[in-house]
Amino acid sequence: MSMVADHLIDGLPDVRGELIPDAPMAPLTWFRVGGPAEVLFRPADAEDLAAFLKACPTEVPITVVGVGSNLLVRDGGVAGVVIRMGKPFMRIEILDDNRVRAGTAALDMAVARSAMEAGIAGLEFFRGIPGSIGGALRMNGGAYEKETMDVLIEAEGVTRAGERVTYSLVDMGYSYRHSSAPADVYFTSALFQGSAGDKSEIERRMNEITERRETSQPIRTRTGGSTFKNPEGHKSWQLIDAAGCRGLKRGGAQVSEKHCNFLINTGEATASDIEELGEEVRTRVKETSGVTLDWEIRRIGMTRDEASS
Repeated sequence: MSMVADHLIDGLPDVRGELIPDAPMAPLTWFRVGGPAEVLFRPADAEDLAAFLKACPTEVPITVVGVGSNLLVRDGGVAGVVIRMGKPFMRIEILDDNRVRAGTAALDMAVARSAMEAGIAGLEFFRGIPGSIGGALRMNGGAYEKETMDVLIEAEGVTRAGERVTYSLVDMGYSYRHSSAPADVYFTSALFQGSAGDKSEIERRMNEITERRETSQPIRTRTGGSTFKNPEGHKSWQLIDAAGCRGLKRGGAQVSEKHCNFLINTGEATASDIEELGEEVRTRVKETSGVTLDWEIRRIGMTRDEASS
C-alpha cells in the first residue's frame, strides 16, 4: 500500500500534527491484528483537526479511531486517512457544579478516577468500560446498570467540512449501544454531569467494579471487549454458551472460556480468524435459539483480497 499512501499524502493539506503514510494499525488495537492505515493523521489539537478536514479533498475516506479497545482492523488495512486522537485530546477538567469535561482520547477509567478524586459521584461506571471517551460517546458505552446517556450534557466535535459543532444529549439520539449522531461528525470532547459524593464511597464502588471485571472477564488477554450486543430480553454470553461455543477456536482466535461474549487473540490470530469466528458464533446462536446477535465490536478496513484487487 506504500506507493498508494505516498500518492495520497502528497494531496493532503499541511498540518501541525503528524501525517504518517502506510502506518501499522495492529499496535493501536487491543486485538493486535490488522493491516496498515493508508495515511495516519495525529492532530495537534481541535483547530488542527478542523483545518485539515476543511481542506481535505472530499473524496478521501476518513476514519476516526481511539485507543482501539473495541475495534477490529481487517488484514488488508484501511484506505484513506485514519485519524487517531492522541495526547492533545486526553485532557480532563473538573468544573463547577460537579461537572467534568474530558477529551475524547481520555481513557474512561481515567475520567472515573478524576471524578472520584474530586468527590464527584455518578461516573464510577466508566471504570468498567475499556476504552476512551470517544468510543463511549459513539456507542453510548455503559457498564453495571449505567450508560453514557445518563451523564452526558453535551459533546463537541468537528464536521467533515471542518465546522466546529456542539451536540446536546438529545442531538446524540441515544439508544442501547447506539448513537444516531452523523458518522461524519468527529467528536473532540464531552461534558458530563455528576453529583456531590463522598470520595471514599465512590472509590469503594469503583473497586467493586474493578473486582467484578477481573473476576468475570478475560481482561488480561488480547481482546476487544464484549463482542456482541445483548439482544432484547437475552444476554449474549448465555446464548453463546448454550450454542456450545465456549472455547471454540478458528486459527489463532478463540471464544473465551472465562466469558464467552469475548473473542481473544491467543497469539497468532489474524483479523480474519477473529471475524470469521465471530460469524460462526452468530450462525450457531441463530440455529440454536433463533436469535440474531449484532456485533458490538467495530470492524473497519478491507480484507486482504479486497486490498489486493
